[in-house]
Amino acid sequence: MVFNTGAALLDAIVLAVVSKESQGTYGYRITQDVRKALDVSESTLYPVLRRLQKDECLEVYDMQFDGRNRRYYKVTEKGTAQLNLYRIEWKNYSQKITDMFEGGVTA
Repeated sequence: MVFNTGAALLDAIVLAVVSKESQGTYGYRITQDVRKALDVSESTLYPVLRRLQKDECLEVYDMQFDGRNRRYYKVTEKGTAQLNLYRIEWKNYSQKITDMFEGGVTA
């Protein structure tokens, strides 16, 4: 993608990906799902996951998988509310950009 991806958009995409799984999902899977939309590295996404956890939008728990601990992320109520705000903002923003590309915005 040729457009820069800001922190808010990354947060929104990560919350959307994690919210698809009611029991949560693990970091590598989140990375793979986000890469369907954006070209990002794990080293970019893990700070996003930590920030969302710190902001109480994600909760984290560990589970055994093939003899190893796997860290899972689950959206909290606060995270769901934040995702809903991001969805509204994205809808408004993307419509304005689409309008600009398709002939301009009227006052």
